Amino acid sequence: MRTAEHTADGEDTPWGEVTPEAARKLLVAAVEAFAERGYHATTTRDIAGRAGMSPAALYIHYKTKEELLHRISRIGHERALELLTAAADGEGTAAERLAEAVRSFVRWHAGRHDTARVVQYELDALGAEHRAEIVELRRGSGAAVRRILLDGVRDGEFDVPDVPGTTLAVLSLCIDVARWFNAAGPRTPDEVGTLYADLVLRMVSVRPPDGSRR
Repeated sequence: MRTAEHTADGEDTPWGEVTPEAARKLLVAAVEAFAERGYHATTTRDIAGRAGMSPAALYIHYKTKEELLHRISRIGHERALELLTAAADGEGTAAERLAEAVRSFVRWHAGRHDTARVVQYELDALGAEHRAEIVELRRGSGAAVRRILLDGVRDGEFDVPDVPGTTLAVLSLCIDVARWFNAAGPRTPDEVGTLYADLVLRMVSVRPPDGSRR
């Protein structure tokens, strides 16, 4: 997210995968409103007004406010899963793949912090069916990180006695960036990604070839 409206690196049109244009504008407006006010404090009138439309126009494209949130959450979680799976399936050592996973995941949460806040922190506002779908995507993200950690333990790169707990810690550390990141602050998304990658590698005790600890 270069802004709250973006979903992919290098994307020129905010949420370009959402069509038609009116549906896209409403989704962009919803992201901005949910990020600013929270899901429950945002009305469909708020969203339509930000999109320059009447409230009635919203229901042509989205049956409910919750359907809008689900669409945002699904796209965001699919993007997160794509990033982490690409890192897990990539070339290199477990340490290199873990660093790439953290860098890319943190960059996403920092560079797209408004969308990420909605995606990560409004999960409980979803209906049961939609929530179950998103939880399954989240499990996939966790599985990608866990796979890297297990590879590192197997190959003697990592010293991780509790892989499930460490997986949760790594994901939580990355996700929390969306809560505090300020685009006007002193660090860029790339810089935060690099910092967090180093912190995570230290946390899992990456072992240099001589066997000493970092």
